[in-house]
Amino acid sequence: MEEKVLETASLAGHILLENGAEIARVEETMERIARHYGVESQNFFVLSNGIFTTGQTGYAKVEFIPFKGAQLERVAAVNQISRDIEAGRYTVEQARERLLEIRASRSKPAWEQILGSAVGSAGFCMIFGGGLLDAAAAFVVGMLLWAFVVFPGARMSKPIANIVGSALATLLCIVFHRIGFGVSLGNMIVGSLIPLIPGVAFTNGIRDIADEDYIAGATRLLDAIMVFFCIAAGVVVTFMAAYLIEGQMIVVNGTEPDALCGTIVLQALAAFVGTVGFSVIFGVPRGNYLQTALVAMIGWVAYLVLFRYTVLGPAISTFAATVIVASLARAFASWFKTPSTVYLIPGVFPMIPGGGIFWTTFFLVSSRLSLALHAGMLALEVTAAIVLGIVLVSALPKKLFYKSRG
Repeated sequence: MEEKVLETASLAGHILLENGAEIARVEETMERIARHYGVESQNFFVLSNGIFTTGQTGYAKVEFIPFKGAQLERVAAVNQISRDIEAGRYTVEQARERLLEIRASRSKPAWEQILGSAVGSAGFCMIFGGGLLDAAAAFVVGMLLWAFVVFPGARMSKPIANIVGSALATLLCIVFHRIGFGVSLGNMIVGSLIPLIPGVAFTNGIRDIADEDYIAGATRLLDAIMVFFCIAAGVVVTFMAAYLIEGQMIVVNGTEPDALCGTIVLQALAAFVGTVGFSVIFGVPRGNYLQTALVAMIGWVAYLVLFRYTVLGPAISTFAATVIVASLARAFASWFKTPSTVYLIPGVFPMIPGGGIFWTTFFLVSSRLSLALHAGMLALEVTAAIVLGIVLVSALPKKLFYKSRG
């Protein structure tokens, strides 16, 4: 009996880990399942890409589990299964069969992911200062970029796919800008590159560190940093190629936000719609799209109000907005019986400094080192603010948010 129970618990952990769950949730879910079926003497050791399981009667299993990409609907489904198991609705065999069904379930169809990338790119182009025409161009580039990611990119190694994808998006934006399809080249590129930003690895790395899973957290953050470097490399390659061909550096504008799209109302709408698009890419359950978008919109509007109408700078404003987003994520998790990860990852996504990474890269390539240093330091400050905001809310007692364990 112990072997069946531990196999079932390990299967649940496997699904969670490979689809974007944080380490603490994986361990808690596995322990919850084992404990319900009467296996108290168990030990689960979970890393970012592996699970070690041992039992009292000599059972031992080691699994290597590579991250396949965020599919938060599977995380939510396993979370619900663990609740149903606690409620006595499944035998061990039935639970295992249901878990196998979840693991074999299909991801969002390619057309839906491509459309989500397009909508997300357009919305976030406006968030970072682009106008309506820039957003339209980012829509097209975001669509083509994710078509590359889903089809030829899926057969490449992760670093190469990110480098080629970012280079492709940058090249398309330059071409569109040259033919008049878009005004602010910088904002077009930033919006188009956002689908490649590793929001899941970045956010879960922070949460793992907050839960004192330092090895897993550091590993995930390192993975996110490597993706950032690959994106930057693709941008650099494209700009250097253009420089070699034309003999001069491309002029990139976009440091000033569009007057119309910069209004609070349109910024709120852009954050809402853009987050719905990226919820598709993150594999958020369809029934939670509006909730995740609402969390992101509230967080982004809070940031804008604090940054524009108070003496607080971007870092402090980001910290305060992150606290709001993380608190809403925990509250929504209790109200809707869904893992807080489903709300936190898309909710904090508008504040991840993707624009800062681009501008730092561009200023370095164009030999404007002082501007590159300023943009890079600001991106680091914003990142630190997000980290501190998530860590602070993660440390708050569960009873402030949860009516029951989730």
